[in-house]
Amino acid sequence: MAAHPGGPPGRPGRRPPPPGLTRADPGTRPGPTEGVSTQRITMKDGADGALPHHHERSAETFYVLDGAAEFLSGDQVITGEAGDLIVVPSRTAHAFAAVPGSDAGLLIVITPGVERFAYFRHLQRIALGELSPESILEVQERCDNHFLSSPAWHGRRR
Repeated sequence: MAAHPGGPPGRPGRRPPPPGLTRADPGTRPGPTEGVSTQRITMKDGADGALPHHHERSAETFYVLDGAAEFLSGDQVITGEAGDLIVVPSRTAHAFAAVPGSDAGLLIVITPGVERFAYFRHLQRIALGELSPESILEVQERCDNHFLSSPAWHGRRR
């Protein structure tokens, strides 16, 4: 599904994602302990996709559709290019961003699936200045998205 300015068809009034990041409508089926959550994103030149975090209950798989992206997996930073598949087991620190000088398109699959709509709405409200960045800590358990510090990730572009 292609992303549309202002949100996908059938979702009037949906606010656009933060600058440099385009999201297609994520699909979550059918519940938090079964199925998968999927998302297709496009990141512009060097844009961050997600800061370091881990999931207690889910593995996350990234398929690079086009361009190039950097991925944190544990303490290792790797670069994936179109056609590469990166699988991050549960409880493993990970992050992703477009490589500087390149856009990147990713298909992201989380299994077992988790509810992502409320999480993305929360991120959008932070980007718009409606909520503080620290407010994300209030939803991390419900969304199984636990942020952490990573010297390997933060030192990668020095």
